[in-house]
Amino acid sequence: MTGKGMKNIPVHLQPYISKQYYHCYTPIEHAVWRFVMKQNHFFLKDIAHPAYVNGLKDSGIKTESIPKVEDMNTSLEKVGWGAVTIDGLIPGSAFYGFLAEGILPIATEIRNIHNIAYTPAPDMIHEAAGHAPILLDESYRKFVRKIGEMGAKALSSKEKLEVFMAVRHLTIVAEDPFSTSEQVKEAEKQVAEARTKVKGLTEADQVSRLFWWTVEYGLIGELDNPKIYGAGLLSSVGESQSCLKDDVRKIPFSVEECTMTPYDVTKPQPQLFVCKTFEDLVAAVDQFAATMAFRKGGTESLDKALLTDSVATMVFSSGLQVSGTLDTILKDKYGEAVYFRTKGPTALAFNNKQLGGHGRETHRKGFGTPVGCLEGNIVLEDCSAEQLQKLGIIEQRIAKLRFQSGVKVKGTVKRILLAEGTPILISFSNCKVTYQGKLLFEPAWGTFDMAVGANVSSVFAGAADPNNYYEIPSNEEGAEKVEQQGWNELETLYGEIRGLREGQEWDEQRVVRVLTSLEEKYPKEWLLRLEILELYKMYHADHPQIALIEEQLQTTNWDASVNQMIQRGLTLILNS
Repeated sequence: MTGKGMKNIPVHLQPYISKQYYHCYTPIEHAVWRFVMKQNHFFLKDIAHPAYVNGLKDSGIKTESIPKVEDMNTSLEKVGWGAVTIDGLIPGSAFYGFLAEGILPIATEIRNIHNIAYTPAPDMIHEAAGHAPILLDESYRKFVRKIGEMGAKALSSKEKLEVFMAVRHLTIVAEDPFSTSEQVKEAEKQVAEARTKVKGLTEADQVSRLFWWTVEYGLIGELDNPKIYGAGLLSSVGESQSCLKDDVRKIPFSVEECTMTPYDVTKPQPQLFVCKTFEDLVAAVDQFAATMAFRKGGTESLDKALLTDSVATMVFSSGLQVSGTLDTILKDKYGEAVYFRTKGPTALAFNNKQLGGHGRETHRKGFGTPVGCLEGNIVLEDCSAEQLQKLGIIEQRIAKLRFQSGVKVKGTVKRILLAEGTPILISFSNCKVTYQGKLLFEPAWGTFDMAVGANVSSVFAGAADPNNYYEIPSNEEGAEKVEQQGWNELETLYGEIRGLREGQEWDEQRVVRVLTSLEEKYPKEWLLRLEILELYKMYHADHPQIALIEEQLQTTNWDASVNQMIQRGLTLILNS
């Protein structure tokens, strides 16, 4: 990739980056791209937000052929962003992680012609024709980055991960032209079954809904005359037109309404939310962020992390960060956390930098620590060296600590770790930790590293220092994608017309041969007929073949969605 550069992308995001095998795009896929882009340039100029219309012109994204991601990088670099290619649908935490870094993740696949109006699977049309142009607007970029930061830190649940895997499978099956209706139904069933196991809304759910009703399906301006800015609408040839009709309810934007409103990726949306300005969006999501665990902390946030059954970071009021999978929370009679323990590899950090000697290997079996003040309401992180000595916390001396919660720690102080003059970690040897008669740590287990912190001030998904916590991916590129084995007959026909349009000498006999093949073998191939009609209009506007093609396109019994695309295509050709 270019732009941001791999070395600047956190290692936990790098496994999701793929390559764009540009040579493997077929003439049909280029034709699908071209159709949608021409539609966007023609139909969206009056109904999309000016930031999108201007961005479409200034982004350098070409209409005639699928863009190269490196070219998109060149455009986004001008505003401090970058772009990477990804392989289809990726976990929400990773997707938001890219956005938080100022990187647009781009699925390089192109929807097949049967899903030209809309596909639930991420594709190049959605990313490049939907997201990229409007990112050139400063206010919008600020909003997207902020919601990316929220999404990257949002806590989810293991049941939601199972839903994600089922949805990912459904999008793959739905987009595969060789899938049977039975396979699609089975994939839909798996999604439904996974969703029945989910209880309540997680933070990740709320951010996902907020993202959907804004970045993907948002309207902006006045309620009675809004403009489109959501990428899902901008990249949908069908819904970009229908969404402004009266049968789609327009609701004044509010975070609360958005987070309480579910969505279905497989169907047109029955309602949309209208915000007044991008600045309003930024202010609203910032208020919502204040309710999330990464801003609130406390026992409630620890409880959310416990449900994720995945890596989260617990931040103490001293600044110490504990990254690992939460396993146990002990609470007092008031329901407040007094001790927690992680399971599996855990790392300690400060200011998002891993502490030396406190990585995954040191704490490979987990990390446990008390939370709270010492008796007498003593806040350890506020203590000076002299105050620590008065408490008996002296290196190489035995210390006895009793927390207000009743947790007791007794052992020989090995080391007091300071950060910016504040104690953040006290290590003990020959240590015993108990709570209400329960043994939490015993001397035979080795060194007890005790976090210093009167409270947990923040909890967020993922590791504090991901570049050190997660394993560095292999530098090997992996197996190359299979080389294009040549075009099939239909792809070759599209290639013939593409070649003529791109400047090859006009040859009516070649066009006639393509039309003959279509009549004999591909009676339902509407898009190529539109492209041929366009060629005739360019070179021979009074040719009798024009009327014949128009009549066939108008009179054939097409599916409703196909007929809609044909009418849009005819409108564009006749008005060009």
